[in-house]
Amino acid sequence: MDKIKELLKSVPHLPGSYQMKNKNGVVIYVGKAKDLNKRLHSYFNGRVTGKTKIMVSEVDTFEYIVTNTEVEAFLTEINLIKHYDPKYNILLRDDKSYPYIEYISKPYPKLKVSRYLNARKSDKKYLFGPYPNAYAARRIVKLLNRLYPFKKCDGMPNKVCLYYHIGECLGYCQKNIDENKLNLMESEVLSFLRGNTDVIVNKIKEKINQASDNLNFELAKELKEELEYINIISEKQYIVLNDYVNRDIIGVYYTNNSLSINILFIRNGKLLESHNKIIDIVSSLDEDLFNYIGMFYKNHEIPKEILIYKPFEGLEVLEDVYDMNIIIPEKGKKKELVNMACNNAKIFFERESKLIDNKNKRTKDVNNELGKLLNIKNLSRIELFDNAHLFGTFTVSGMVVFINGEPVKNAYRKYKSTKDVNDDYHVMKEVIYRRYYHALVDGENLTDLILVDGGLTQINATKEVLSSLALDDKIKLCGLKKDNHHRTSALIDGDTLEEIPIEKNSDLFNFLTFMQDEVHRFTITYHRQIRSKGLISSYLDEVEGIGPKRKKELLSKFGSAVKLKEASLEELESILPKEVANNLYLTLRSNKEEK
Repeated sequence: MDKIKELLKSVPHLPGSYQMKNKNGVVIYVGKAKDLNKRLHSYFNGRVTGKTKIMVSEVDTFEYIVTNTEVEAFLTEINLIKHYDPKYNILLRDDKSYPYIEYISKPYPKLKVSRYLNARKSDKKYLFGPYPNAYAARRIVKLLNRLYPFKKCDGMPNKVCLYYHIGECLGYCQKNIDENKLNLMESEVLSFLRGNTDVIVNKIKEKINQASDNLNFELAKELKEELEYINIISEKQYIVLNDYVNRDIIGVYYTNNSLSINILFIRNGKLLESHNKIIDIVSSLDEDLFNYIGMFYKNHEIPKEILIYKPFEGLEVLEDVYDMNIIIPEKGKKKELVNMACNNAKIFFERESKLIDNKNKRTKDVNNELGKLLNIKNLSRIELFDNAHLFGTFTVSGMVVFINGEPVKNAYRKYKSTKDVNDDYHVMKEVIYRRYYHALVDGENLTDLILVDGGLTQINATKEVLSSLALDDKIKLCGLKKDNHHRTSALIDGDTLEEIPIEKNSDLFNFLTFMQDEVHRFTITYHRQIRSKGLISSYLDEVEGIGPKRKKELLSKFGSAVKLKEASLEELESILPKEVANNLYLTLRSNKEEK
């Protein structure tokens, strides 16, 4: 602490961003402050609790960047979090972006599910959502594409496709389209997406009657199910404000160590969906609420108004950076909505806190147990590796990541071997080198523990690479040994090569088994994808007229050998010239019959 005290003496009373580092020089937390001196002193005054206390216990030193304004400090903080990916900032982050339904009117009407935020509303594009239930968004788009003849394909084919012949496209590539018909279709669809279900309900009922009259009872049943689904989602939406303004309502409930947030999405005056999140307070209530809102709206559309329960430190910064209109209502319907959001945040916290406490206790306890067993202080990040190949071909590796006992899927990585060989030793050397060489070059956080899925071969290969990178004394290495039934049987210490006994049916044994199964599942899934694309390439190489560009388009569209073989001639012709498509169609059928 003497080093920290000396550093604190020279911290200025100016705005900026600070970076907490552990003994290995790894950035574990990034924050921002209006007054760096006051904020940094607050961490080391001995009065911190909860997650803040845990974070501070790992701090060996800190650095800071002074900025001119608090806005600049916030922007610097965002950039540094993106660069360093600190483990304690992960607790505040919400990478999940909700899907929207995007209607494109020009040059041709098209409807699709979108997750990107640059699809802003314009005279040619309309966004509806967000839909926390992605299944609901996809189902609505599928239904509307079935009921209305939107343009289904990309590009402009040389002739009309199957969708035109079954009445689900107007043949925009070849036909002259009646503008009045397009305007009516657009009016009905936009009306439905804004909450008026009557037109679509009547259209479905009409199609049900037609299908029944034609004795097509299977289609009638499918449409009836869609009608029931439309009724369900329309019942969930009710008008809360009749001015049809898009708003988000942010409600908050907090304890000493936890912050529960509820965001209500109101679109066109109707309550559409809600979002809930519970986070541990790492810095302070205002700072963590500020950080969460700032990161949330990096991935979500910013509505016309955002209502929140009370002012908090940094509110003006958010308004400036994101051009937000944040309102703190004091009375009336808007105040009632904020109270409702706060009540929802409290109810969600009370409902989830017990489950979360039990889950955290199990994962935290078993993670700590593994750390003590391997003599790793503050074990946080574990990276596991596995290899897969088919008789030395389609060789791949997978890496999965667990942080504080939980899988972090956006940190998973896939590796395709540069050589197809039946040699686990050299494959493991390659993937370990690629992973940790780039981690060092890019300044990424290093893991606390590496687990390799295999025996001494994989351990020795990994040790050799870690030694060459001078990481053998910074990262602990162990192997997960399997028995003859491919089940986890022991943990092998990478330093001594001794087997560490673990009681069967214990929480630790189940934890290790789960991690081993997860890395195996992830790697095998990738191996199947690569193998399938390899089969596609081999078929495509047999057909004259298919070069790299067309091969890429076919791989992008169909993705697997099975789907390519099932493609109709019309679907192939949407990408290839007629003669080439016909030759590929015959080649695929020939291979299918031989198999």
